[in-house]
Amino acid sequence: MERFGANFLIAGVVTFLLGFFLQGVMPIITLRKVPVKTVEEMAANPPDSFYQLAEDYPVEFQKVYGEANPQSFAKALRTGRDVYVAEACWHCHSQFVRPVSNEDLRFGPVSTAEEYQNDMFLPHLFGTRRIGPDLIREAGKRSNDWQMAHLYDPRSVNPWSVMPGYVWFFDADRRPQERALALVAYLQWLGSWVQPGARQAAMAPAAAPAPGGAG
Repeated sequence: MERFGANFLIAGVVTFLLGFFLQGVMPIITLRKVPVKTVEEMAANPPDSFYQLAEDYPVEFQKVYGEANPQSFAKALRTGRDVYVAEACWHCHSQFVRPVSNEDLRFGPVSTAEEYQNDMFLPHLFGTRRIGPDLIREAGKRSNDWQMAHLYDPRSVNPWSVMPGYVWFFDADRRPQERALALVAYLQWLGSWVQPGARQAAMAPAAAPAPGGAG
């Protein structure tokens, strides 16, 4: 009986070590050579929306970021992501278009691995819920002003929204402060890597099936 128990113990230890190697060590060995872009690399060419923030809110922008340039954009991205995580935006919004449930018809082409090979997605914020729309390619869909109004009072731009308003991101005059500026910069960056033509195609409604075709 003791021998039987010893065999089970040895088998358990071997199984544990094998699992640790396959699921813990092997991914590190396999993926460590995959290039991961830094925030500075991604911020090298700020999107037009960031420069527009500086024009739309000059006093507030100057106070937080000074000039609109790659350095200030990198700062905005880091802060915006921190705010996104801290306010649990990822609970209701995903950042991954899955190849199931016709998600590509609602949110555009299925996400690809290279979209996540950067420091801004470590750890990943894939999300699992669909209370709000997927945001992985939010850039260019709406203006900065729309994003600001949506943060302050979501129902002012979407009457059916269940999202709470983040009024503490604004001052008494409803002017955006650092967290609002950073979060909008971050949201408008998501998907900025998609070419304009591809983005427009993804946003276009799906074509209706031909008469008599398979439904």
